Amino acid sequence: MIDQSTICAISTAPGVGGIAVLRLSGNEAITIADKVFVSPKEGKRLVDQKANTLHFGTIQEGEKVIDEVVTSIFKSPHSFTGEDVVEISCHGSQYIQQQLLQLLMKSGARLANPGEFTQRAFLNGKMDLSQAEAVADLIASNSAASHKMAMNQMKGGFSKELMSLRNELLQIVSLIELELDFSEEEVEFADRTQLTNLANNISEMIHSLADSFSLGNAIKNGVPVAIVGETNVGKSTLLNALLNEEKAIVSEIEGTTRDVIEDVINIEGVAFRFIDTAGIRTTKDKIESLGIERTFQKLQQAQVVLYMMDLSRPIKENIERLDEVREKISDEQQVIIVGNKADVAGKQAIDTLLSELPLAHNEELCFISAKEQKNIGQLRSLLLEVSEVANFNTQDVIVSNARHFEALTKAGEAIDRVIQGIESGISNDFVSQDIRECMHYLGEITGAINTDEVLGNIFKNFCIGK
Repeated sequence: MIDQSTICAISTAPGVGGIAVLRLSGNEAITIADKVFVSPKEGKRLVDQKANTLHFGTIQEGEKVIDEVVTSIFKSPHSFTGEDVVEISCHGSQYIQQQLLQLLMKSGARLANPGEFTQRAFLNGKMDLSQAEAVADLIASNSAASHKMAMNQMKGGFSKELMSLRNELLQIVSLIELELDFSEEEVEFADRTQLTNLANNISEMIHSLADSFSLGNAIKNGVPVAIVGETNVGKSTLLNALLNEEKAIVSEIEGTTRDVIEDVINIEGVAFRFIDTAGIRTTKDKIESLGIERTFQKLQQAQVVLYMMDLSRPIKENIERLDEVREKISDEQQVIIVGNKADVAGKQAIDTLLSELPLAHNEELCFISAKEQKNIGQLRSLLLEVSEVANFNTQDVIVSNARHFEALTKAGEAIDRVIQGIESGISNDFVSQDIRECMHYLGEITGAINTDEVLGNIFKNFCIGK
């Protein structure tokens, strides 16, 4: 049941600004706002005004004027929540905001819960659950790529894909269950070859969506990039050069970095989460050993690995250490081998490395001087090139939500059982059950099937006022 009470909240971010916006939503939203709004035109009341109009006036508690405001009126069902909505734009003083909020609550509204405006939009059919979650992603977006992905999902790109899949599944289950009704006559309404082909196509699409989660997670949280290499090869200097600030301590003393240092930078609209790790070497220092252990942990988690080598050191030594790291890198990870101190080592060292270092299919090579910040721009371009995020298209349907990924994984397992069941000729009852299970998990994503617990977990992470 949808709560019929009228809710109110401050919708702008906490703090002082030029203006702030307070929002009301519910059957009594316009009536409550009318109790405290006074128009300069005598007798002009908000309840008599048309939808989608703005009105200048004052908010007053009796004769006490709290602020001059602009009030916006939206009427059901043509509003964000699908209910009557009033937005009051006032001056950004925190004192004024709190005075207005208290006055609205005295007049009959209650304070909204986190995400309650968006939750009402979902419950009133203004958007599905995946679109509602995209609202939170849009608010939290910190790069052009994450913004594009959230906008695409909020517009319903992901929902349309899921709706298409569920409709195809419904077609399959309808034919199979029709056969169950005529089981004694042994009538076959669905061609098994066509059903298998259809189920295979659905399985491919579901697994493709689930596989996009690693890309979606990188877009949403930043592409994880681990900077690894031996001690004192310039990893921290490179991090500082990329960030353009002294984030990491740089010293000629080996083993200065003993823990993992992380920071995020934006390169042409794509967020990269850089991880500076402890230098790899044999050591008896317990603290440094723990740092090296964490280096290998972060190495496994990175989507892109920047392996740094000091070109002024013997080439054979550099390649031997690189080979040790290569053993811990998967084929799915992209590797950029960064030859540092190219200005000191000279052309001969570069030519020798090029001739003696064969590159794997997932490896690129770049020569820089981290200290002098030479070729850092080239390295940035190479990061964009090896990152899948750079090729992200606005029309692509990308999964970035862990809840969606889990549901898609379970839906994929169910549809794979359907395929196996059709091919092995098991009873239609079992095939039908697996199809319905697949539909169930797809429905969980959009909210076609939901529980109060799921809704509570989703909307509790929203800010109050949204």
